[in-house]
Parts: sequence; structure tokens; C-alpha cells
Amino acid sequence: MTITLPNTANASAIQAMAAGDRKRARDILERAIALEPNSLQVWLNYAGLLRASGEEDAAMDALTQALRVEPRSFHALLMKGLIHDKRGHATEAGRAFALALTFAPPADRLDAATNAALDRARDVYQTYIDGLTDQVWQAVNAQSSGYTQQERRRLNKFVDLATGKIKRYDSHPSDFFFPDLPQLEFYDDELFPWLKTYESYTPHVIEEFTAYAQRGMDGFKPYVSIPVGAPVDQWAELNNSVRWTSLLLKKNGKIVEEYAPLFPKTLEALSHADQPVTHNRSPVSMISALQPHTRIPPHHGVSNARLVLHLPLIVPENCGFRVGSETREWVVGKAWVFDDCVEHEAWNGSDKLRVVLLADVWNPFLTTYERDQYDVVLRAMDTFHNEVELPDSLAYL
Repeated sequence: MTITLPNTANASAIQAMAAGDRKRARDILERAIALEPNSLQVWLNYAGLLRASGEEDAAMDALTQALRVEPRSFHALLMKGLIHDKRGHATEAGRAFALALTFAPPADRLDAATNAALDRARDVYQTYIDGLTDQVWQAVNAQSSGYTQQERRRLNKFVDLATGKIKRYDSHPSDFFFPDLPQLEFYDDELFPWLKTYESYTPHVIEEFTAYAQRGMDGFKPYVSIPVGAPVDQWAELNNSVRWTSLLLKKNGKIVEEYAPLFPKTLEALSHADQPVTHNRSPVSMISALQPHTRIPPHHGVSNARLVLHLPLIVPENCGFRVGSETREWVVGKAWVFDDCVEHEAWNGSDKLRVVLLADVWNPFLTTYERDQYDVVLRAMDTFHNEVELPDSLAYL
């Protein structure tokens, strides 16, 4: 019998196995391997046959060959983990399943048996991660007595990253990436000496917003308003929607005179913030209103040279905010600064309105020279493109 194509061999072997003739199926697959040793599917079927026959060592050897052909083979990694799991090799199973889960196709593309195996993989992997994490934390905690949580913050995050508890997120500006700045999600309050003074204005800002809202919120416009012809991507649901709106107090580097008389204390508060001054672009500040049961999808900002400052004004329950791997709850009057070029999202799961005062601030790691030249660069680019005024919706997504 001559076999020239792996697909023919696979089909014949599967028929033989369905008929209960494992010896014939094995003979077919071994001939196919001899003819085409780089066929992933043949190696996978051969490994599956050996595993079903109880020859686990030989099956592992076949899986090694399958992974030689394709190191990211989901089926090979899953089968390898299942064999380790059956043998009680918890650590080896956890590591194999970690890779299998990374490369797993969507559930609707898998049969019931494979999805059941994936469920087992997830359980074993979680047990593996829990055990690994416990052992690492025991070692770290034994050497960390007397250190504050602030002192341990970076180390704690390193442990969570190293053990796979959290995912790494980097800054990915959509437009302007300033190199060699720290890759941070939330920035320490100590980097902004004006922050406490800024927070002290919270009652005044709330009072001014409440007075404005009682007269109606006509000045609030959709936060996302993408021009026709530009890609909408994840913004389809919120584009030109009143579910997420904002009232611009500073726009394209200038105070919006229409609202200045209504928000004097708010603008006074913003005068304490270290806002960037760039021609035709910043400073920018707005009051952001998120309607009940609305979620802002994960996205990135335009430039890591400037950060984003939030001052929560109205925060019902079931509201949250994630930047990278860290999720926080807003607290009225407690401001924070974050890099919006790290993937972030927000949600309002309540039945009430959520309101935050939002502003841009300089990245504190830029030098005075770099700040000045950043403005020079952007001004030159805008001049070349004959940009008179930038679209509001594209400035601070």
C-alpha cells in the first residue's frame, strides 16, 4: 500500500480507528510520517492514537514532534497538558495548559469534547497559578516586614506580572509617542504637588455643575463625534451618542468664554493644575457625563507627553475605571492622574448619572526644554497640514 498525501493518510487512519482497527490506523500513520515528517496533522493523529492506546510516553514523543513542526499548536499543547494531568504532574500540566489557553480558538470553532478538555485546562491552570502565587508571596512577605504598601507597590505588581496574575499593558499613543518616559498606569500623587489644592475645590466645582445642570445641560455634546470617512472601530455604539457627553471649559488651548462666568471656581481650580500649553491643542478641560448603564470601551489616547487628570464629582454605585491591569473606583473629591495611552475603559452600571471633571496635564518626567520643543514640533506639523482647529472628538479619546 502506497500513501503519498498526509490528508489521504489521515482520512484512512480515522476510518480505521472508527472501525476499531488501531493496528491498521497506526501502520497508516507511521508510513505517512516516514513519507512526510513535517505534517502537523499526521503527528497529532498519531499522538492521539498512542494516547488512546495507553502509550503515553510514545504519545509525548509524538507531541514533541508536532510542536517541532508548529510550536504554537493548540491541540498539541492541550493534549500534552491532558497527559501530564492524568499522570498527576500538576506543575507540568499547568505550564502546558497555560500555553494551550493562550492559543485556544474561539469555543464555537471547537467540538464538545475539546471544549470540555479546555474547561479542565482552565481549572488546572488556575490551581497551578494559585499554588505558584502562594509560594512566591510567602517568600516575598518573609523578607518584607516593616515596608509600607507604597514602598512595595512596584514589587507587588512585578510579582503579579511574573506569576501571570495580571497582563502587561504598555503605553501606545495613537498619534505622538514621546520616547523613554516611564510606562505607568496611574501616577503617584507626590509627582503633582498642586494636587491637594486642586482637590480642595471639589465642593465649589460640584456646586457650579449642579447650578448649570438645574438650568439644563444643553451645552453637553457627544464626547465621541467621529467625522464621516474616519474609522469608527469600537466607537460605533457611542459615536454621536448622548450616552456619553461633555461640556468643554477649555478647548484648543483657550477658555470657552461662553461658560467662563458659570464656572469661575472650576477654572480657578484648573489654574493650579500643570496643564500643557501647546498651540491650537491644549490646555483642554471638560466635564464628562456618563449616562446610566453605559460602558466606554477599551481605548488609547493620543500622546504620552501629556496625562489625564480626573476629579470625580458625582459617583453612584457600580461605577468603575480600569487603566491597564489596575481597576479603581472613583471617590468624590479624590483626583488621580493616569496615562490614557495605556488601554483604559470606564463604566456606569448604576441608574444615575456619573460626572467627572477631566483635564490634561504635563507628564512630570518631561523637562522644560522637552515641553517647549514638543509645542514647536506640533505647531510645525499643524502649520504644514494647514490645521486651523482640531476636531474635539479626536483630541482626547
